[in-house]
Amino acid sequence: MGFSDNSKGLILAVASSAFIGSSFILKKKGLKRAGALGVGGYTYLLEPLWWAGMVTMIVGEVANFVAYVYAPAVLVTPLGALSIIVSACLAHFMLKERIQKMGIVGCVTCIAGSVVIVIHAPQEHTPSSVREIWTLATQPCMIFPFIFFIQNSSLLHSVVLALVLHFEPRYGQTNILVYLGICSLMGSLTVVSIKAIGIAIKLTLDGINQIAYPQTWFFLTVAAICVIMQLNYLNKALDTFNTAIVSPVYYVMFTTLTIIASVIMFKDWSGQNVSSIASEICGFITVLSGTIILHATREHEPPPPVENQLGGVWFKDCGIPMGWESHIPMFG
Repeated sequence: MGFSDNSKGLILAVASSAFIGSSFILKKKGLKRAGALGVGGYTYLLEPLWWAGMVTMIVGEVANFVAYVYAPAVLVTPLGALSIIVSACLAHFMLKERIQKMGIVGCVTCIAGSVVIVIHAPQEHTPSSVREIWTLATQPCMIFPFIFFIQNSSLLHSVVLALVLHFEPRYGQTNILVYLGICSLMGSLTVVSIKAIGIAIKLTLDGINQIAYPQTWFFLTVAAICVIMQLNYLNKALDTFNTAIVSPVYYVMFTTLTIIASVIMFKDWSGQNVSSIASEICGFITVLSGTIILHATREHEPPPPVENQLGGVWFKDCGIPMGWESHIPMFG
């Protein structure tokens, strides 16, 4: 008996969280080993544990990418919070970073919310071609018209340009929502574009060639531009504000906008009754609450010596904060 598309997406999303959550622990142990040598610089590149963490993270991100092909973002995106639970549990035993009692409550809350989302998640409706995805992307939208692109691109571009040109110079250093607003808007478009690319690859492997369509390359270009902007402004946020604040706020904004964008474009809630939709929203809010509790109750770690900080700076420059308490999803 074969698995449904939703089941495949669920398995891949959970596996992705496990790999990504583990990767931060492996990389952190590798960095600590390199730091213990007292040499500094890029000696962590010689640590097998650090490379094991990088490989594990890449595997997790690939699994997350494929999960969007089989399951709706309403199901996949909130499950990214499970990686924080994996990291927190592993850090408790392997790094001696103790989970507080309220942190355990946060873990249980995340799991409970995830179960509710899985039970009530809509079935994935895979488009038959990239042209169909293009049609979904270009059709007028009467709900949340400020969110989506192509047909309403001028509105989205106006919001992003206003944030970049007007609000960032004036309020970027004092208001965390400016940088994270840009990151979240770009992140939601990244996920939608990545999903379109993944579907195009899947159809091509099934013998229905999508490479020749210009729409495929358009979505690829959008994804590349959005990822670059996302990393750039995420780095600015991490450099300006405390990571303990950036992580939960960005997770909430990114996940919310991603789900809204996917619901609008791919009609994830089409055909669902009000009860199921309300349950999914409640599950999503529960996951967000658990994530915030986990971040709020984490055990603070003393800053490392200056000469051993290059590894952490390298992670920040790549948009990958170090440690379970700092996990930020790239695209869900």
